[in-house]
Amino acid sequence: MYLFLIPLITGFVFNAASAQTTSFSRRWGEKRGSLITFILRNILGIPFWAIGFILAVRRPASLLFRRSLPTDVLGVILLSTGGVIIIIALVSIRSRAALPSTRDALVHKGLYARVRHPIHSGTFLEFLGLFVFKPTTTVAVACGLGIVWVLVQTKLEERDLLQRIPAYGDYMKRVPRFFPGRRQK
Repeated sequence: MYLFLIPLITGFVFNAASAQTTSFSRRWGEKRGSLITFILRNILGIPFWAIGFILAVRRPASLLFRRSLPTDVLGVILLSTGGVIIIIALVSIRSRAALPSTRDALVHKGLYARVRHPIHSGTFLEFLGLFVFKPTTTVAVACGLGIVWVLVQTKLEERDLLQRIPAYGDYMKRVPRFFPGRRQK
């Protein structure tokens, strides 16, 4: 029934490797540590959880509310906006997104001047948009777990970033975590 949870949660666990770059680099050296992070997150993590979401969307289930043109449009707007935010954020941090290193420098311009985790902000919008567009129980569960995962992932990543980038502590004090104009610890 909920087989989509297996790749979804497996992907989340693998994706957590992005919060272990410092540990991996200390244990196996910087180059290998970055490579391990890359493999676990980008080759295993993201594809696994993406498959979990695809399975959740494709699973036949009753709707939690009636879809309509306005909800479909809202869903597409949220998905698109989240996607654009993610793309802009990825372009801003370039290779650091795919291959984090203990030599990374703090990015604090563009979207990163407004929020510390614009990729996660965009992901929240995509989860919300996906649920509005396809409001089934399985999609609600997948998106709910996705939101919890992003919150946990963010905490883990910030611990790692504090170790890798000395200026990150001051940055945390100045810039909100997910949403502009809101102070979040």
